[in-house]
Amino acid sequence: MLIQNYGLFWRIDRVWWGHPNYTGHLRGYSVRSQKRIADFREQVGLYVLYDSSFKMIYLGQAGANDQHYLFSRLKEHKNDQLAERWSRFSWFGIRAVNKDCKLGKTPYARHPSLGDVLNHMEAVLLTAVEPPHNRQGGRFGNKVEQFLQWRDEEALGPDSDAILRDIHEAVARTTRHAHCSCRYLH
Repeated sequence: MLIQNYGLFWRIDRVWWGHPNYTGHLRGYSVRSQKRIADFREQVGLYVLYDSSFKMIYLGQAGANDQHYLFSRLKEHKNDQLAERWSRFSWFGIRAVNKDCKLGKTPYARHPSLGDVLNHMEAVLLTAVEPPHNRQGGRFGNKVEQFLQWRDEEALGPDSDAILRDIHEAVARTTRHAHCSCRYLH
């Protein structure tokens, strides 16, 4: 197999980019098992950047020929000419996730079959571009694992949905208490 795992339309604002003393991470959890969380910062493969309307604006590779790994490449794009143009990204990795949820070694000597290579190339393109006239999805095969983005609440703090939920609950509690106290005053 060529592609081992992938993540689709991850959001730039859900990545913890770190700061001077902390490296940050690019974590995702398996669609098959939410307990299976892996860090893809050192993934090798392809990635696609999208604008807020999901239009593809850039396609790149990470980890080959002395290029930086996925996390570093994405971080570079936060500060280059594409910085304000992308808000989401998809990635397609060739390093497998081991049983301990760490990335395996980069497979340099693997020779997938021609059918696997063509199926994976087609699947990457269909998934990344989503052409309107291709009704079938890509054929990665059953062994390729999709990962959904994991948001580190501890590092990033609560997201806007959690904040709004807290405000709503606080207002509801205040309203209930206001109604209760009024009833007892009469």
